[in-house]
Amino acid sequence: MPSVTVQDNTEIYYRDWGTGTPVVLIHGWPLNGDMWEKQATFLVEHDYRVVTYDRRGFGRSCQPWKGYDYDTFATDLKDLMDRLDLRGAILVGFSMGGGEVVRYLSLYGTERVKKAVLIASVTPYLQKAQDNPEGVDARVFADLEASIRKDRPAFLREFAQAFYGRTPVKHTVSEAVLDWNQSMALTGSLRSTLAAANAWSMTDFRVEMKRIAIPIRVIHGTADATVPIDVSARRSVKILPNATLSEYEGEPHGLFLTAADRLNQELLEFFGGEVAPHLQMGP
Repeated sequence: MPSVTVQDNTEIYYRDWGTGTPVVLIHGWPLNGDMWEKQATFLVEHDYRVVTYDRRGFGRSCQPWKGYDYDTFATDLKDLMDRLDLRGAILVGFSMGGGEVVRYLSLYGTERVKKAVLIASVTPYLQKAQDNPEGVDARVFADLEASIRKDRPAFLREFAQAFYGRTPVKHTVSEAVLDWNQSMALTGSLRSTLAAANAWSMTDFRVEMKRIAIPIRVIHGTADATVPIDVSARRSVKILPNATLSEYEGEPHGLFLTAADRLNQELLEFFGGEVAPHLQMGP
């Protein structure tokens, strides 16, 4: 399996497909790089070079005890981009992966990156605080941790239902997709699942986002029950100097599957590729 050994000797597994402008797809919690199969395949078929990777602690990457903070996540991304010598790249972060995009750009600048996309991202700051009254109460994250510690497989299965907006009468994804989601989620260790959740729930990106001037597309579902749009996307576009917001009406957190065709076409349009006439985005 292709991998890069990063600064603390952790091995990060990656895939590198296609040729053309490089696009790095950064997965969400608690999944791995396989979640991007529809986007990766589509973009390679439209002449982009696509790199996906498994965050440390998840998928086929190593599972160290330490390093589950955004500075380390961003450094892992830098080491991967340096190893592959990616230039003029587009970074696409989903959910907690949006934090990697922001922290990478904050720490390492835009020498290798020309655009970015934040999809259902945890930015700018999720946890409620005195200076962040719109955030999510800390008790929600404490309950999440307790549930993971008690029965991680059961928690992950239930979490996936809300993640994709699936109800007994609204089958946004199939049972087979839920099984696939579970298999991805269980590749992470208990340690990495807990520590990464602590990172995405408690990291404040607000100040550094003000300094990121490259074009950024922010994409979010209005029915996202995992990362509510009011505390995330709608606030992010007010902080980022050069961002545009695309709201997907009625879509849940996992819109990379529930709205895959629309998302793929929007990514292609934002990257500068040719959009099929019958699938062009509306206002």
